[in-house]
Amino acid sequence: RGRLKIAVSAMASRCRLAARFHRVHGTNVRLDASRTRATRVESFANGLCFSQEPLAPGQIFLVEIEEKELGWCGHLRVGLTAHDPQSLEVVPEYSLPDLVNMGDTWVFAITRSHNRVTEDGEGARAQGSPWEPFLLIERVRIPRDTLVGRSKPGRYSHILDDLFKMNVLPATARRSRIGVLYAPQPDGTADMHIVINGEDMGPSARRLPTTRPLYAVVDVFASTKSVRVIPVEYGFPSLQTLCRLVIQKHIVHRLAIDGLDLPPPLKSFCKHE
Repeated sequence: RGRLKIAVSAMASRCRLAARFHRVHGTNVRLDASRTRATRVESFANGLCFSQEPLAPGQIFLVEIEEKELGWCGHLRVGLTAHDPQSLEVVPEYSLPDLVNMGDTWVFAITRSHNRVTEDGEGARAQGSPWEPFLLIERVRIPRDTLVGRSKPGRYSHILDDLFKMNVLPATARRSRIGVLYAPQPDGTADMHIVINGEDMGPSARRLPTTRPLYAVVDVFASTKSVRVIPVEYGFPSLQTLCRLVIQKHIVHRLAIDGLDLPPPLKSFCKHE
């Protein structure tokens, strides 16, 4: 039991360290004091960022889109690299194709609609109910609630209610949450998975080497202006989170939460304000 506690504590500490950006980044990026928010301050390129630490197997690096910028074509790009950011003489202008062309880098461009990766023309595999508290990817189990981005309820929010009930937002919208992780395979390699608002897009890259540390790559590109790292705690969902899932499952639409006999903080939590 003592060894298990030490292992869990070590994993939690590693997750906290990785849940911020590396000091090395693109020339147009500005990080806040905590290095959890990255903003591209000019142009549409040189927005490359990396995780502070290499990721552990099954550990997701999750970001939320905080600001958009009109007038540019293209969106956020995420992936993994075996290059230590500290070893880069110059941070490439683009993740695609510049960083990828350096080798040992796998990057996925997020689009407005179709992001799911299918194999051999087959349909994507079932994801399970969006109300299940955990997302399962291979043998990796991640608390789903943190992974899901939701629009802020407003006067016309009931129009988006079907999206709300399915736990999805358009992938490139503000508040959308996008993460990357790698899942080890029996042959000693790993598959890279992209998770968008709690849904696994499938293996977007296969046979990644696991003999070298793998860092998350986040390219704050074009219409994506600013992103924020969302820490993910691996454990059982809290009672508060479970209550929210039950409430959301049974309401007609989000505005109906205001009519429930609940404390105001819980109403706000249920609406993700």
